Amino acid sequence: MGKFGLDSKGQVAVTKYHEKHKPAKFDKKQQLEKIRAEYLKKKQKQTDK
Repeated sequence: MGKFGLDSKGQVAVTKYHEKHKPAKFDKKQQLEKIRAEYLKKKQKQTDK
């Protein structure tokens, strides 16, 4: 952590901060579903022409 240690109150504040600013977890299933929907839409447009 550095030169100076934190007391328990400071450690709680640090963990709270990091949880708040942690990037959203990447959801692979959701991403695949989104790509699939876009692909199907694109394919549908091609068949309509």
